[in-house]
Amino acid sequence: MPNIRKTKTASGATAIQVVRYENRKTVVLKHFGSAKTKEEIIALIKDADEWLKRYTGQLLLFTEEKEGRILHLGVNRCAGIRYSCAYLVLGEMLRRIGFTALNNRLLMDLVMMRIFEPSSKLRAIELLDRYFGISYARRTLYRVLGKLFVHKEKAEKIAVCFAQKHLRSNFSFVLYDVTTLFFESFEADDLRQYGFSKDNKPAQPQIVLGLLVNIDGFPLRYEIFAGNTFEGKTMLPVLRAFSDTYHTKTCCVVADAAMMSLQNIEELKKEKLRYIVSARLANESPDIIDIITDALREQRDGVSVRISTPRGYLVACFSSSRYRKDKSEMDKQIAKAKILITAQEPGKRAKFVTSSVKAYAINDKLIAKTTRLLGIKGYYTNIPQSKMSDGEIIAHYGNLWRVEQAFRMSKSDLVARPIFHHKSDSIKAHLVICFIALALGKYLEMQSGLSLRRIVDILKQVQDARIVNTRTKEEITIRALMTDEIEGLLAKLGVSY
Repeated sequence: MPNIRKTKTASGATAIQVVRYENRKTVVLKHFGSAKTKEEIIALIKDADEWLKRYTGQLLLFTEEKEGRILHLGVNRCAGIRYSCAYLVLGEMLRRIGFTALNNRLLMDLVMMRIFEPSSKLRAIELLDRYFGISYARRTLYRVLGKLFVHKEKAEKIAVCFAQKHLRSNFSFVLYDVTTLFFESFEADDLRQYGFSKDNKPAQPQIVLGLLVNIDGFPLRYEIFAGNTFEGKTMLPVLRAFSDTYHTKTCCVVADAAMMSLQNIEELKKEKLRYIVSARLANESPDIIDIITDALREQRDGVSVRISTPRGYLVACFSSSRYRKDKSEMDKQIAKAKILITAQEPGKRAKFVTSSVKAYAINDKLIAKTTRLLGIKGYYTNIPQSKMSDGEIIAHYGNLWRVEQAFRMSKSDLVARPIFHHKSDSIKAHLVICFIALALGKYLEMQSGLSLRRIVDILKQVQDARIVNTRTKEEITIRALMTDEIEGLLAKLGVSY
């Protein structure tokens, strides 16, 4: 029967060994090292004891008195750190929203890595192993990635259900906007097309992404379109699909000016959907501009006027802060125009420059019209004043920044672009991951009151050091101290630690 032996060495130290006696001979099964102090000897004996338990498969009947755990620096090494707390927190948030019902662990892990440290999919599985101890084979990623897009519809339904039950959304108002996502490639196909780039990447193919969010900015639905699709043609398909799926016939969409053509307005009326969109007042007829400027001549904050037009009711309002901003911008453009006129540079353009066959000149008519409209913002709607006041119309349009914020989060915090995939299914899978990550990130921000970047920074403070005994191969973890900031975040998220 093997047992632990202490024996003196020539140097006067005590050697710790596991031995077995055979035919009156001592056979050393494993030597654990030598030590001179009591603490070091105790640590070596504990190592030998653990090894002996694994070797024999039996537990000792009598154990030594319990003492504080001692790590012998000579045989223990740090094997790296893990972020188990962050993984548990993000996993709990995904479960709380309901996304774990998709029953796809790889998808959930890729979503968490998109939050924790955005990267390529290959690097994501490397970081999953390094940070969380979760391993995936590359062939598993290649085999499964292209199939993840099938979860799009169910992921959207989960998001909508969560918004209804926990965010008190009745979808009487939804916000819609589009952006473009470019590819790290110069080859186009049916989906990846060259078009007007919001990322200032006209030389690279792109896709157009339409996103629908609730009034809190929580994502509800998205659609992707070919990169050369005019953004005004994207809104109706998304709204129609959302309305038909969730029977939101009284839904009101808030969108930017580019979404509203006369054709879109007629289609919205047919669908019995309400709308609030930005108006380009400079494109209105002189008669409409005269009515607006006459009604708002006093230039008082909050004063508004409502006019009936073919695009619906036109609500115009004056703001002194907007006036100062518009005036400053106009002055800069006029100054730029004068420089170009003086230099006679036909290759450059400025807003207030008019050209003829012989020369360039200041466009006085455009300056006069722009001056009249300084500080005035317009909105189109089909909601009568008896149902919603001008102030409420303006306030609801003011929420449009939330969908713009969602795009900023997806592009900066989640690094949704550039896209490196080439196959259509992989591109769609990438956007499913980003959609779920966007919902998770937005929920984290709503619960904590902090930015997503700050939340991740705090979670990264909770590190688990991995200590490995080089002789027994036993591994233990030591967690960093929980600071008040960490405990405060976990308390806001409702997660125990």
